[in-house]
Amino acid sequence: MALRAHRAGSVPLPGTRIRTGEAEPLELCAALTGVFQFMQKTECHFINGTEKVRLVERAIYNRRQFLVFDSDVGRYVGDTPFGVLNAKHLNRHPAIMRYMRSLADTFCKRNYEMFRPFTIERRVCAVSLSPSAPNVSISLVPASSSQPGPGRLLCSVMDFYPAAIQVRWFQGQQELSEHVVATDVVANGDWTYQLLVLLETPPRRGLSYSCQVEHVSLEQPLRRHWEMPPDAGRSKMLTGIGGLVLGSVFVALGLGFYVRKKVRAGAGGGVAAVAEPPPLALCPPPVPAAGAPNKASQLGPGPAAAPPAPSASPPPHIPQ
Repeated sequence: MALRAHRAGSVPLPGTRIRTGEAEPLELCAALTGVFQFMQKTECHFINGTEKVRLVERAIYNRRQFLVFDSDVGRYVGDTPFGVLNAKHLNRHPAIMRYMRSLADTFCKRNYEMFRPFTIERRVCAVSLSPSAPNVSISLVPASSSQPGPGRLLCSVMDFYPAAIQVRWFQGQQELSEHVVATDVVANGDWTYQLLVLLETPPRRGLSYSCQVEHVSLEQPLRRHWEMPPDAGRSKMLTGIGGLVLGSVFVALGLGFYVRKKVRAGAGGGVAAVAEPPPLALCPPPVPAAGAPNKASQLGPGPAAAPPAPSASPPPHIPQ
């Protein structure tokens, strides 16, 4: 197993003097003659855990290796005349040699425990990894300025293993083989994969669309269906019309009840009304005669005495 670290730039190795006149020119096309790239790669090779560790550091210029240090060799080796010159110069420095020979322990072994959970252990689990069924979903991608319309349908196929898979689009029962664009199968880094398949034909209202996935983990093809949702503005308009009609019905019923009640009241207008009795007139208590004892004052308060009956007087005499 090898772990690699990349460093790119235009800075040479420590203590290296670059003489451009001694480097062998590469045969590049005219469009790439102005491109200059220096890259340094560091690799850690582990055998049986950390029982045997090997460090390899490579120096590359314009995609061509010119210098390499191997911890098993213990010194720099040049691959080009320019690399041979730098190897001789670096190998004469004891401090640089001690530093490079110690990297197998200070760099590789020290970082082994950090890289092991998602390198060594993942590789061991992959041997017995069983097929993983994909998660399939359909979404509506909003339209862009270059593609006006209601949008495009995107079928997302996620977290499946192994990588071999087939995805097809259907409109009803008819397969849509044209205007279908798919990405490459992309690794997620945990031994599973993902795939996106876009239907470039704009969906139409009233039609059903299906994304069918065939994979070794599935006993039968998996289908996901999608239909254009109802228009929100149209739904609001229909809701308003329904509310208006319902309100009109209630108003008509209330008006009908009112008119009916009024007609009934007019039909019963000929019945004689019952007159209310006049209020009772209260008579004042009688005034006692002079010198008569006031029994009320002696006996105290009590019921009022009835007024005396009027005396009969003879009729007046009318002269002849």
